[in-house]
Amino acid sequence: MTAILEKEHGFDHSAAEAFAGKVGDLLDAGAVAVMMSIGHRTGLFETMSGMPPSTSGEIAAAAALSERYVREWLAAMVTGRVVTYDPERRTYRLPPEHAACLTRNAPLGNLAVYAQHIAIMGAVQDRVQACFETGQGTSYGEYPCFHQIMSEDSGQTVTAGLFTSILPLAEGIEARLSEGIDVLDAGCGRASALIAMAERFPRSRFTGYDLCQDAIAFAAETVREKGLGNIHLEVRDLTGFDEEKRYAFITSFDAVHDQRDPLELLRSLRRALRPGGVYLMQDIGGSARLENNLDFPMASLLYAVSCVHCTPISLGQGGQGLGTMWGWETAEQMLGEAGFREVRRHTLAHDPMNVWFVAGR
Repeated sequence: MTAILEKEHGFDHSAAEAFAGKVGDLLDAGAVAVMMSIGHRTGLFETMSGMPPSTSGEIAAAAALSERYVREWLAAMVTGRVVTYDPERRTYRLPPEHAACLTRNAPLGNLAVYAQHIAIMGAVQDRVQACFETGQGTSYGEYPCFHQIMSEDSGQTVTAGLFTSILPLAEGIEARLSEGIDVLDAGCGRASALIAMAERFPRSRFTGYDLCQDAIAFAAETVREKGLGNIHLEVRDLTGFDEEKRYAFITSFDAVHDQRDPLELLRSLRRALRPGGVYLMQDIGGSARLENNLDFPMASLLYAVSCVHCTPISLGQGGQGLGTMWGWETAEQMLGEAGFREVRRHTLAHDPMNVWFVAGR
């Protein structure tokens, strides 16, 4: 059969074999990613990062986990070239160069956070497959642990650099925050950035709105524990949001593209700004043009997340389904159409995945 194909259709057998090998590698990498998610959630990476070469029993004891499961997990990590193995001593080691992007507060960022998306995709596969057939969408409640993952992501991409890299993009805003202004975070999730600002700037007043009750409940508990009296959190659908000239500073972090009507939301956020107010928006920094994203960091993961989450979430609200990779060009155009002035686009050297817009009323 192969010979016939080669003769009649110019079938390249060596190219087919090479691609089959690539598919095998992709399947292997997907399996390793799920195991990385488990390593992150169980704390095994943190446990191993502080240990010398150790047996599976020693690692399991240190992590307070079952040795048999830890041993099988370690095998996946060794064959995935994440952990090294000494067969004579039967010891395992997480090299510090690997721990540098796999542990909490890692110097290169904790990439194991994103491995959790791979596991979630499997969990919602049947639901999303049904959407392919019906064209319908989903709701936030159908995704296990989604806000936990997004909070971890936001913690290292937003909150960690909030005062050193991000707020300085909006020139003069920190001085205004110190004096005392009204601030809104639209689509705040677990509100880690908003809470950090409320702690840092006690004279300012902070409001956080999010559609999801579990995220707001988690944020509210954090606010209670910290004893913050200058922050208000509320479960609220931003569809039809209308608070004319109430805030001097509005933020949204990775939230706009999921909305039912992103353009109308941006218009309402502009109306909610007082004269001279500032809007700071973060979103994924990919292009609206697929061909421009071939070398964009983790582009396939982002498109996959878009397919199983961001697109169906928007469609489930009756929205356009712009998706995660709606593109910085689209975002910039919408900011202009919404009436914002002096729209400035920024990228940060340490964070090539995201784009930041600063705009005025």
